[in-house]
Amino acid sequence: MDVKTAARTLDLFEAFTGECKPLSLSDIARAIGAPVSSCFGLVNTLEKRGYLYSFGARRAFYPTRKMLENVRRIAQHDPLADVARPILEALSARSGETVLFARRAGDQVVYVDVIESTHKIRYAAQAGEFFPIHCSASGKAILASLAEPERRALVARLPLDRMTRNTVTRRPALLKELTLSMQRGWFVNRGEHIEDVMAIALPVRVNGECCALGVAGPFQRLEAAFDRHLKALQAEHRALERSCAASASIERPGAASVRKQAIKEAGHQPWGVKA
Repeated sequence: MDVKTAARTLDLFEAFTGECKPLSLSDIARAIGAPVSSCFGLVNTLEKRGYLYSFGARRAFYPTRKMLENVRRIAQHDPLADVARPILEALSARSGETVLFARRAGDQVVYVDVIESTHKIRYAAQAGEFFPIHCSASGKAILASLAEPERRALVARLPLDRMTRNTVTRRPALLKELTLSMQRGWFVNRGEHIEDVMAIALPVRVNGECCALGVAGPFQRLEAAFDRHLKALQAEHRALERSCAASASIERPGAASVRKQAIKEAGHQPWGVKA
């Protein structure tokens, strides 16, 4: 259950994200669906803490850069994304499609980091988005990496909602697919969450967390170059495993340099460049 004040605070910043302009108190109240009286106390607190500033006779409000600086500082030390980011950048360069790094979040998956494709037509996603675990390539990879009793228990309680006509909604069929995917070594989503989107993913453990590395894009484009994308994903997955092993054996500072060396030793080369 959401804590109302926390939820409204997040709603307020998301309102500014959507509007991208100064907002009056009544504008904020309307945007987050709360009474003006409730917004007054929230806005007043954020202003006193330095997260909002006001100006003009209309007394419009806008966020200061304090939140930006705090988020940047936090992101610099993200224990999951920090390890994976160089790999995502390399995979993005090699595949040209949207690259995803996801982890389990209860009965769902959440994107920890995303690098979108530069194609005009692409799979658009953002870090922090949640998705059903049963109908995404990343979710299937994470499901399969669980111990069998835990995997079966989780599948047994999932609602298995039908997202598209391709969504697997029968538990025996899902468990069978997970087994076959484990045997072949990769996981795929062929229009199961979004009709025209395809994704390939591989599971990986980062700092003990059950995660997945994936590539996603328009169905026809990804299908046509499937072998190339899978090869790139497998190569960067090996680099990520080496990087994780290196980072697990050392303490900060110096972790980043050791991870870079691990990637180099794993044999990573830019796409089209031979060692």
